[in-house]
Amino acid sequence: MTVKQLSLPELVEACVRLGVRGVGLWREPVAEYGVEATAKLVRAADLDVTTLCRGGFLTAIDPAGRAASLADNRAAIDEAAALGTDTLVLVSGGLPAGSKDLAGARERIADALGSLGPYAAERGVRLAIEPLHPMFAADRCVVSTLDQGLSLAERFPASQVGVAVDTYHVWWDDTAAAAVARAGAQGRLHAFQLADWVTPLPAGVLNGRGQLGEGSVDLAWWVSLVESAGYSGPIEVELFNEELWATDGSTLLGETLRRFRQVLG
Repeated sequence: MTVKQLSLPELVEACVRLGVRGVGLWREPVAEYGVEATAKLVRAADLDVTTLCRGGFLTAIDPAGRAASLADNRAAIDEAAALGTDTLVLVSGGLPAGSKDLAGARERIADALGSLGPYAAERGVRLAIEPLHPMFAADRCVVSTLDQGLSLAERFPASQVGVAVDTYHVWWDDTAAAAVARAGAQGRLHAFQLADWVTPLPAGVLNGRGQLGEGSVDLAWWVSLVESAGYSGPIEVELFNEELWATDGSTLLGETLRRFRQVLG
């Protein structure tokens, strides 16, 4: 998504040329290109699919909405398996229209995970609950902190459900460091993503993620934190930024890689 202006073939070519060996994919461009065609494309380039994003939106109240959500998530799990990634990132969903019941929404997420976790495990896929910043709680994700995500994940085996740590969403939370350590001790750190927080936020807040090093987040500290908790998986960069999307995608990928290496020291 960082370089969504590139087609999948262009993305794969740029990754190979720049020495990027893994890429997190989003379902929409994969569906447009074709799941099997995408799998063939990345395999031919010896490129690892680190995660698939996204499943989730599990908070519907009405039976038809819940059935549709479960069916879509099962499809996402199947897509992840076909692409060769072991991790499906979940954005859990916001409050249904007219509801103010946060606790009830989170319980419906847990109920859905009870069905989806075993389905995913049978296909070699883990579910990674991604907390989103509280400003998205109403419409996108009632899971706002790593503690809340872990409280849901801990009801299920770590091989089925864990968390995704995205610095853009959790950098502000002074309980996050303890939650990362807790997740690491349980083997529930399933994904890790870097993005910076820049101000002023744009009108479309969702697309306000800053390029690495341009904002308020101590990215090197976060890398050290998750690695100290035992995380040794891929580190993704996930930038949603209209200004960056208006630039040349290959150049942007190269600049992002340069900044990523600076963060890692």
